[in-house]
Amino acid sequence: MSANVHDLLRARATDPAKIAIETPDGRAISYGELYARAGRMARALVDLDVEPGDRVAVQIDKSPDAIALALACFRAGAALLPLNTAYTLAEIEYFLGDAEPALTLCRPPQLAAMRALGERLTLRAVESLGDHGDGTFLARVAATSEELPSVSRAPDDLAAILYTSGTTGRSKGAMLTHENLSSNAEALVGLWRFTADDVLIHALPVYHTHGLFVATNVALLAGATMIFQPKFDADAIMAAMPRATSLMGVPTYYTRLLEHPGLTREATRRMRLFTSGSAPLLAETHQRWRESTGHAILERYGMTETNMIASNPYNGDRVAGAVGFPLPGVSLRVAEPTGAILPQGAVGVIEVKGPNVFKGYWRMPEKTAAEFRPDGFFITGDLGEIDERGYVHIVGRAKDLIISGGFNVYPKEVEVEIDAMEGVVESAVVGLAHPDFGEGVAAVVVRVPGASIDEFAIRDALEDRLAKFKQPKRVFFVEALPRNAMGKVQKSALREAYKSAFQP
Repeated sequence: MSANVHDLLRARATDPAKIAIETPDGRAISYGELYARAGRMARALVDLDVEPGDRVAVQIDKSPDAIALALACFRAGAALLPLNTAYTLAEIEYFLGDAEPALTLCRPPQLAAMRALGERLTLRAVESLGDHGDGTFLARVAATSEELPSVSRAPDDLAAILYTSGTTGRSKGAMLTHENLSSNAEALVGLWRFTADDVLIHALPVYHTHGLFVATNVALLAGATMIFQPKFDADAIMAAMPRATSLMGVPTYYTRLLEHPGLTREATRRMRLFTSGSAPLLAETHQRWRESTGHAILERYGMTETNMIASNPYNGDRVAGAVGFPLPGVSLRVAEPTGAILPQGAVGVIEVKGPNVFKGYWRMPEKTAAEFRPDGFFITGDLGEIDERGYVHIVGRAKDLIISGGFNVYPKEVEVEIDAMEGVVESAVVGLAHPDFGEGVAAVVVRVPGASIDEFAIRDALEDRLAKFKQPKRVFFVEALPRNAMGKVQKSALREAYKSAFQP
């Protein structure tokens, strides 16, 4: 029996007339139309000589056709390679050179430049796909009346390659299998109680695992309807809430929605679930959201390499600052960098094993081997702990750990104290080269507009709250913290910006 994730999703679409995707311009695509379109796209892929196992790179705008194309790749047995729409041509060159896709799809205005790059890299085919039914690839699809039968796939066969950000070196292509995607979608549908009655507000990008493989696959597997929004827009989300049941977002969505005058308990009355991920959710945001709407945001934890790992419970305490429990079938432990397993309550590196974990990094066997323990556990690089109730807490990234004067400083512990101060919106704590301590603790803080809190006030307030070695030796103020497309604070940028702070 085939393990093709396309077949799993299609089998759950029992009502072909049910609306799968709605768009802001009034389009409504049924499940029958979506899978028929995917079948014709899959045929067009094969006509372009895409074979099972080949890569299909896409840098295209969010649209129903982007989802149909993902399904078409799965159906044809190809591996989808989604690329951030913000990447420049120079950045794209690395990914295409590394992955050697059989087909590259871009937005119509970039076709000439992408084809020139394709000639330089000797890529086999470059076509375009627009967000309103335009582009050279869609012209091919329009000329195709025959659907391609689904290609049989094994659980371990490649379904997608997602490149990591590469903040500490060359970007790595995480190889995700059909089993990775299927098992995660099935677990989340059950945990989060998704059904065909759900209507999901989908405002996430579809070049990232959150929007593409969490939000989309969960909705499709449940037979739910997605209200597609091209990007985050607070007014558009508020307008959709009266007929929606769920929203999947990143912390920035919730902080911005809290500023919207229309956010009330009545406005969110029909909603049953708000989830947050891709970056840590401040405890203050969690509390303010509960007070404003009566709903507790469900925070979860995942990575590009692992899909979703843990989730707060649907029924039960959704603990602010925690990411809940491991998903069914997923094993999670906390260990020393040496691999020694740590007891409950100790802070260490999170390691995970399960059907959700990727098969390795594309063409990097040495890097893959270094990231897995002999017993199959993947070393996430995230620092965390498991409390007495079994809830997992993320403390930070192992690479963000500060060692000052020989003592370990976990940035999250300092950030929590600073974030709780009156006049502070949020903070990021980093380690900077220090002539005496090796690394000195520094805090970068965003103030509430008009607040007078300064460096001395913050340092004074921490004197009785933290051990001396944990206290920031410098505090800097910025209008906003640098973030990536999914809202994660880019601490590498902060370390670079303030690298000379302690230098003579």
